[in-house]
Amino acid sequence: MQRKAYVSGVAALLAVLLAGCTGGSSDSGSTDDSNPGDSGTASAAAQPGKYRTLPEPCSAVGHDTLDSLLPGIKQITDEEQRDKAYEGEATLTYDTDRKVGCRWKVESTDATDHLLVDFERVVSYDNSVSDDAQATELFATKQAAADLPEPTSSDSAAGDGSTPDASSTPTPSSSGPDPSTSSSASSSSSASSSSSSSASSSDSASSSDLQPRVLADLGDEAFLDDVLSGSGSTAQQRTVTVAFRTSNVIVTIEYEEQPATVGVVPDTKEMQDRARKLAARLADTLGG
Repeated sequence: MQRKAYVSGVAALLAVLLAGCTGGSSDSGSTDDSNPGDSGTASAAAQPGKYRTLPEPCSAVGHDTLDSLLPGIKQITDEEQRDKAYEGEATLTYDTDRKVGCRWKVESTDATDHLLVDFERVVSYDNSVSDDAQATELFATKQAAADLPEPTSSDSAAGDGSTPDASSTPTPSSSGPDPSTSSSASSSSSASSSSSSSASSSDSASSSDLQPRVLADLGDEAFLDDVLSGSGSTAQQRTVTVAFRTSNVIVTIEYEEQPATVGVVPDTKEMQDRARKLAARLADTLGG
């Protein structure tokens, strides 16, 4: 009888435990059901990018712009060849919704010019990463590869155009030359020194402004690179690259010029201005 009572007690305990487990399972299910929004938020996909398609690259650059960047195009006398030069050549692509480009090459009596325009639409395949975030990361890698120099403030602080301190001007001596002549010469020397200093500062600032750099007011972010290759014994080629990102689209412009004459260096300011104007037009076309 005692053993039977023990067995009955164990059975009762098991019954209580099973009831508790069943109740816990029910409560757990109730807790999950009471917060349906939590799991939905965790699994929600990141926002897609603004752009779902890309423009047709070879028609994205107008004739007037091509006339400016490729001066030799107007020197082509054969109308059919000139029209073909304007058309450009599409770059190889396997998905026109993701990456497209067009290139032009025109020779003139003065130089050979190349132009490449490339559009890339970035799509993230990670549900937790948006297309914009993926494009931002890709653009950062592209900018890092350009190895832009660190911006410095020394160029702007080096010369402010101020004249030398008046206390440094020698005081005329009564036994020396005519004070008026000495004073006039000193003023002339000071003015000349000031003018020379200002000119030097302007040249330095101008040179600094044309260095490879990050650009403002172009898309969401942008940079410009400028590379001069070759040596004095060969014709030097300058390559100006302007790249910018607008939402999930990255646009890259490569503009190259190689003079026909050895020793002639392509004008950096002129090439940069042309490339930046084209970039601004393309950004407007994208609506960014």
